[in-house]
Amino acid sequence: MKATFDLDADLYRAVRVEAARADRSVREVVEEALEAWQARTEEAEDRDTAAAALAEYQRDGGESADAWFGKLAAETKATYGTKRG
Repeated sequence: MKATFDLDADLYRAVRVEAARADRSVREVVEEALEAWQARTEEAEDRDTAAAALAEYQRDGGESADAWFGKLAAETKATYGTKRG
């Protein structure tokens, strides 16, 4: 897909120089920059969502995985006993 952008002349010149030094096209550099920006944006959204979920979990009285698995193990042991070989 083609797109047209108006860039600052100094920025474009600097990108063109660095792209040439790396034996790459300006198009490749811009595409990589946009992909990196998109990845950072998605990661930030994921962190925000996880933080909100953790806050809700803690607010609603959630317990740690260690405590939950400990209770599950105790219940299983009480129900089925220990396996003896």
